[in-house]
Amino acid sequence: MLFQFNFYSCLPLIFFVHILVYSLLFFSRGFKQDNYADKLMGSFLIVAALLIIPFMVGFAGWYDNQPYRDILFFTPLVHSLAIGPLLYLYVKAIFNSDFRIKGVNWLHLVPALLYLTVNSFFSLLDLFFFETYTLTNESEDPDFATWYTYLSIASVLIYLFLAIKHYKQYKRFTAITTSFADQASLKWLQTFLYAFGLLSIMPVINAIMGNFEFFEKLRYFGPWNYYLAFAIVVYYIAIKAYHVSSSSLYKVKFEPQLLEVYEEADDLPLASNQELTQDAKLVSIKNELAALMENELLFERSDLTLAEVAKKLNTNAVILSKAVNQQFALNFNDYINQYRVNAVIKRLTLPQFKNQTLLAIAFDAGFNSKATFNRAFKKFTNKNPKEYLNNTN
Repeated sequence: MLFQFNFYSCLPLIFFVHILVYSLLFFSRGFKQDNYADKLMGSFLIVAALLIIPFMVGFAGWYDNQPYRDILFFTPLVHSLAIGPLLYLYVKAIFNSDFRIKGVNWLHLVPALLYLTVNSFFSLLDLFFFETYTLTNESEDPDFATWYTYLSIASVLIYLFLAIKHYKQYKRFTAITTSFADQASLKWLQTFLYAFGLLSIMPVINAIMGNFEFFEKLRYFGPWNYYLAFAIVVYYIAIKAYHVSSSSLYKVKFEPQLLEVYEEADDLPLASNQELTQDAKLVSIKNELAALMENELLFERSDLTLAEVAKKLNTNAVILSKAVNQQFALNFNDYINQYRVNAVIKRLTLPQFKNQTLLAIAFDAGFNSKATFNRAFKKFTNKNPKEYLNNTN
């Protein structure tokens, strides 16, 4: 098989192989653990790997030699209409382990499936009926037709907008319903979404730059640079998504309508200078909650959720969230972290904790990372832990 090894063919090949390996790892883990998000990520990576092939083998001599040129023209490899939907569906699945593609969700994949079907049909007709280029453009790879490129860009940007919107809603939801909002927020995913958004408008920039003579001379290498950047960004999400633990996310079953329920119930300004609601039921829950925290030290559980505490208090999560919001002017995540910070401060003065490090004490109090501890400590004491220790000493 023809493959001319050079810088422009080998560098994409390295990323292609690694992305393909990660896709297999995701599928393997997804089926073993029945993890639907992993299966979607595996599918996303397969589509991404296929998208790299034309430029990888193009610089390896395929477009200039037969029958390799025909293989590229008659084989649909660029399924960019599937990139956006798969990414969006993955974001929904990773934040809700019960999520499955069913019903209207299949409509997201219809454009990609339609393109694959029509393109394959035309290719088969040209190959076995006309036996020449008839329905397929002989001078342009159908995967890079102008109309398809711009439609794909629009699709990716629309779905990125939906994914980012869903992510932001999820972050608000975890602050209301969990005590591990920082860990659950998956900040690497936010970084990826914004980087992918920037990457998605690069073809538009390339098209504009192509109107200038200098950049027109570089037009063949411009797309190569884009697909190399694409490969790097996709490789980044593959590594992060596979190796970052998301076990605690199984406790979070996020749906946007649930956020609306909580935010409507909590619809009260959190300004500390405003008089807090004195509703008798909420005050009762407030007192029971405080007693529960003091007696059972629930805040020491790093994976504590609002629903679990509500069950112990024989109430529902929405009412408990409202009580925390209105009686303490805090969301649930901050309420629990405040207890954790106070516990750390108290334990620093006790002899039995004298030989423990500050971080060990913080972990014992329920924090699950140094960064989360530092942020919470600064928020509730206006000092970072080091400054606080220096002042107390």
